[in-house]
Amino acid sequence: MAIQSDSIKDTSRIKSAASTEAEYQLKWQDDFSGSSLNETNNWSIEVNGNGGGNSELQYYRRENISVGQEPTSGENCLIITGKKESYSTKTCTSGRLTTQNKMSFQYGKLEARIKLPKTANGLWPAFWLLGIDIPSVDWPKCGEVDILEMGNSTGITNSTQEKLFNGACHWGYFENGWYPSYAKTTTNSYSLQDDFHLFTLIWDAQSIKMYLDLDKYPNAAPYYEMGITAQTTDKDTYYYFNKPFFVIFNLAIGGNFPGIWDINKITALNNGDVKMYIDYLKLYQKGDANEEFDGVQTTLNKQTSENKVKIYPNPTKNRVSISGNQKPFDVTVFDTEGRKIQKSDQVVSLDTSKLPEGNYFLKITDSVGKTEVCTLIKEIQ
Repeated sequence: MAIQSDSIKDTSRIKSAASTEAEYQLKWQDDFSGSSLNETNNWSIEVNGNGGGNSELQYYRRENISVGQEPTSGENCLIITGKKESYSTKTCTSGRLTTQNKMSFQYGKLEARIKLPKTANGLWPAFWLLGIDIPSVDWPKCGEVDILEMGNSTGITNSTQEKLFNGACHWGYFENGWYPSYAKTTTNSYSLQDDFHLFTLIWDAQSIKMYLDLDKYPNAAPYYEMGITAQTTDKDTYYYFNKPFFVIFNLAIGGNFPGIWDINKITALNNGDVKMYIDYLKLYQKGDANEEFDGVQTTLNKQTSENKVKIYPNPTKNRVSISGNQKPFDVTVFDTEGRKIQKSDQVVSLDTSKLPEGNYFLKITDSVGKTEVCTLIKEIQ
């Protein structure tokens, strides 16, 4: 979207091709599995009515961001709600949230599983990135990567609103009213507004590539690709896309992208509120020296038949014992929102008497440094 001026994933969920490629390892994720947004470690909700620099109509409110079930699938999701309502000086409201100052990365594979609302005429949902240096260099010098945008006026004109989408990059600086930009629009062969779809960014020191539905079509070609090695002039891509970026989700209403600036022409809101559902956001990296990551790492994947560490009794009330080949163990307890609850070093058992009733994850590191994660159920005493 161009501007002008420790959670733990249930591994039973659908996995994309990205998560099965051996060279990539899960680095960070939010699967929105709790009842509230993890604003401590992952997200900040934006509240403003500045129009995003694109003459957008909405006021972004905290009340329009929630976590809950998508009614058809039952998946727990981040929910962004768009409403036709008067608020402040605006005629509609929606939501925007960002990982700025909480999670950022350079290079890797980023994927989001999203169910988009019917954009009809006027909605502008987006999944995108901005460079972390935006406070000091401003836009577009910070660089921008638009992994998904829908709702463009071209789709409205051609009645392809549910199939037309684009990826884009913006960078450089203004000169004579111009700045470098490369966008590519695709009219897909099937609707992207019928169910969940997977949007994937693969980013390394050579290029930026974007893919659709790799979980269903693992050999799909990228719908967007741009090299980032050029460095002949100070406006070349190398200088703007080889640094850390953070993530943004938002649901804009109206503005320059859809080409609608009158709330009465936003047909998508004619039948009431609209919702954008995000099932999960995942970041994978290879562990290469030139990769960067800043955030609360959440590569806590539950072990199954290969577990060498066992905990018992489970469920437990007051204390759980830990067994394994290499003792003692360092144990960190996380709740289901990924928050660290307690830590114990060099132990073979853990006092659980002060834990409230509920489900927890134990990150257990043995004496030779091998780490496993086990699920613990704490019963009422």
